[in-house]
Amino acid sequence: MIYKKSIAILIAILLLCALHTVNAQEKVEEQAEKPLKIEHAEPLFIDLIRDLGARKGESEWNVGLGMFDRLNYDKYEALVEYEWAVMDRLGLEIEVPVSIYTSNGLENTNGMRPSNRVESIKTAFQWTFLVSEKMNTSVAFGGINELVFTPLDSISTSSIFEGDVVNPFLITATNWRNGFHSLIYTGPKWFVPFNSELDRDFEYEINTNFHYMIPNTRNFIGVEFNKTLAKNDFDMTIRPQMRVSISNNLLVGIVGGIPIDRERERLSSFIRLIYEPGHKHR
Repeated sequence: MIYKKSIAILIAILLLCALHTVNAQEKVEEQAEKPLKIEHAEPLFIDLIRDLGARKGESEWNVGLGMFDRLNYDKYEALVEYEWAVMDRLGLEIEVPVSIYTSNGLENTNGMRPSNRVESIKTAFQWTFLVSEKMNTSVAFGGINELVFTPLDSISTSSIFEGDVVNPFLITATNWRNGFHSLIYTGPKWFVPFNSELDRDFEYEINTNFHYMIPNTRNFIGVEFNKTLAKNDFDMTIRPQMRVSISNNLLVGIVGGIPIDRERERLSSFIRLIYEPGHKHR
């Protein structure tokens, strides 16, 4: 009798071990099916279209609010954007920015202040074509297409859009494994007017970023150096910033703006609210 009970207990133990092995194997296979993704600190002002190495199904809503002290007027900017990964490592984005201009008491001529406007409809893609575990580096390229609206005070059915902005870009990011992150975002930008009275415009952007991410969190502090080359002119704005996790899927980013000269703008500030539906931090 004791022998039979021992056999039954042994069989039960073997079944439990087998079940545990199957479950563990399924988890390993499930993890193996997911492509490698390296964590990188994403800049908050000139942000990415989607996480580098994004996995299919990931998505994110962004709401941004900014204030910019221009020389002769103040600019207030708001934006709403949605980004999602349609397949592994391929992200898409749609964004609508709005600008409102107010007097700061320094205007010296009529017409100095631009008209309030819905700026544009921006669509973009980003493909991470290299994820190197050995170098802890991700590389991606993408493109932004921006249909620019005509100012609200002169918009008509025949001139809803005044032009198109085309902006291909390349991104290289490295996680240095000790909390430090670096990222370079660079590419040319063309403005192609639909109206012959407007001038074509070209500039080249070089954005370098350095961040420190607090271990075991998604919080970071860092700085963006937003540099623009255009018609023998060089501009750079230094943007110190921080990101704080409010909950598992809600973050807030705070950005300051300090131009190296005051040709067009003095100080600025920007806040970005980031919501990731169904996000699970891994």
